[in-house]
Amino acid sequence: MGKDPRGSGGRARSARRARGAKPHPPAHQPAGSRPAAARPHPRHAGGIAEHGGRGKQYFRTLQKIAGSPRCWTLSTWGLGPDGHTASLVPGDPVLDVTDADVGLTDVYQGWRRMTLTYPILNRSRQVLWLVTGSEKANMLARLRDGDRSIPAGRLCQDQALVLADRAAAKHLGPN
Repeated sequence: MGKDPRGSGGRARSARRARGAKPHPPAHQPAGSRPAAARPHPRHAGGIAEHGGRGKQYFRTLQKIAGSPRCWTLSTWGLGPDGHTASLVPGDPVLDVTDADVGLTDVYQGWRRMTLTYPILNRSRQVLWLVTGSEKANMLARLRDGDRSIPAGRLCQDQALVLADRAAAKHLGPN
């Protein structure tokens, strides 16, 4: 299981430790999330089920949780300063996966990740965006404007609610 301190799971663990809370495992972090050097690099970024081992295990877990067709009742997404979300990062081949719900990313910030892809994320019934920090203000404005050149901008916004702090919302105007 990945322990990237820069990811949302790592930041949550740090916040719990700072409050003196006992650690607990992430609810459904992909078992294949770990440093890039720790595993081979398959060429195909698409369907994870055919990559064996942990990929198959995660795929089965996903089927149990989300049903068939796989669909989330509520998805909570963050927004990165480069417009990434859900480990969907600019320029990664996994952005083009349309025939699988889970894919493998290329190396990003030293890590390869197992990620949900646009098909399953866009089947979410409700979406909650949580955006904090001034370094994300430009990307939040681009997300609001429907800029499909950033990974987050390619996600369906029909049933989305954005919660942003003042720093992240500084370019959105008074509304």
